Amino acid sequence: MRPLFFVLLSLPLLAQEKMKPEMTEFWEPVPEIVDPGNSSTPPSDAIILFDGSDLSQWTSVSNGEAAHWTINPDGSMTVNKKGGIETKEEFGSIQLHIEWKTPQKIEGKGQGRGNSGVFFQKVYEVQVLDSYNNITYSNGQAASIYKQSLPLVNASRPPGEWQTYDIIFNEPEYDEKGNRLKKGTLTVFHNGVLVQNNTEIQGTTEYRGHPNLRNIKTPKKLLLQEHSNPVSFRNIWLRKL
Repeated sequence: MRPLFFVLLSLPLLAQEKMKPEMTEFWEPVPEIVDPGNSSTPPSDAIILFDGSDLSQWTSVSNGEAAHWTINPDGSMTVNKKGGIETKEEFGSIQLHIEWKTPQKIEGKGQGRGNSGVFFQKVYEVQVLDSYNNITYSNGQAASIYKQSLPLVNASRPPGEWQTYDIIFNEPEYDEKGNRLKKGTLTVFHNGVLVQNNTEIQGTTEYRGHPNLRNIKTPKKLLLQEHSNPVSFRNIWLRKL
């Protein structure tokens, strides 16, 4: 006679054996078909923010007027001293693809070398920096969540070479009084290497002081920073999540 313990353990297995395979099959809803594109083209459901032709999807951060960064013959754009730019449209959680390049001629060091940033909803920054043989604080190097979370590894290419960020941003949730109910997260692939693995965003990314935990009701726009360095960008697209 088998002990009662083993009989009880076997009951779920017997129930599983009596189930038909189709009992755990879901046929609806059917996922939408999306053309994934290839290494040089975005998915068919992507929103194109910059394809090298114009800056019609962007405005100046300082005054809301047309963006005036320099568009180059190779289909990229370069930061100039006219200030940062932000998207006209607002976004919640997104998948973002963006390519960037720091100047080939090395000038400055630390935070003064190829510095820019990708800001989600204008307050959560993934740092852009020339971090190739360039020492700075770890939570301020390329692919860090600025002043919060250092990247798992440094996957930087040399200055003057194109680099990619593929980022999943899940926005935080707040109640009507501005109290945070749920932290947001960032997953970042830098040049195809996972460097932020579903990392919780502690709050706004601040240059001075600690993260702000409350909802400051900023427009949910994507912002590219001007930091007095001629960093270039190209092939910017996103998908709403």
